[in-house]
Parts: sequence; C-alpha cells; structure tokens
Amino acid sequence: MFGNFRKLQLWKSSMNLTTEIYKLTRNFPEHERYGLSSQMQRASVSIPSNIAEGFGRESTKELLRFLYTARGSLMELSTQLEICNNLGYLSEEEHSCIQRLADEVNRLLNGLIFSKKKLRSSSGT
Repeated sequence: MFGNFRKLQLWKSSMNLTTEIYKLTRNFPEHERYGLSSQMQRASVSIPSNIAEGFGRESTKELLRFLYTARGSLMELSTQLEICNNLGYLSEEEHSCIQRLADEVNRLLNGLIFSKKKLRSSSGT
C-alpha cells in the first residue's frame, strides 16, 4: 500500500483525460457506439483504475505491473485517437487538446514508473 492515489497529479490528470474522452465520444456517429466509442471509453477508464489498483497492492513489483498496464491502455487510447482523427471524427482543436492531456498523463506515468523502478533496484526488492 503506497498511500492515497487520489492525491497524485497523475491520477487526477488521468481522470480528467477519461472525462474528456467520454465527452468527446458522445458526438461520434451512432454506428460507433459499440465500436470505437466504447473501446476508447474502456481504455481511458483503465488508466486511472489501474493506477488506483496498483496503489492498493503490497509490493513495488505489483505496483509497477499495474502502472505498466495503465501505460498500455494509454498507448491503446493514443492509437484510437489517431484513428478518430483519420476518420474525421475530431476537429484539429479537439485532437490537439486530447493529445495534450494524453501526453501529460504519459509524462507523469513514465516519471512514476522510473522513480519506482529506481527505488526498487536500490532497495533490492
């Protein structure tokens, strides 16, 4: 157990990203409701959920596993954003706004992974 995940800027930013994805996908074509919209919503929800779950685990190794899963979901979401952009579902402004949020989450997530890996290697666990 690693403390209160709700205080992490990473978790807050990933929650913001998820909220924006839900708002964005409301405007997608109806035929994407169970396709791209649903997939993007699930990928975005997975990011803060895995961060939170990792913080409830007992070891740094377990925490890292959940952080890697969150990063995988973020990469999945980034790919889906590119697909949406290619299909014309997003304005340039929407795409760049969401991409900025995703980039911020990526930067914070990679920083936390790096620091936990460094801590783990220095402690030998």
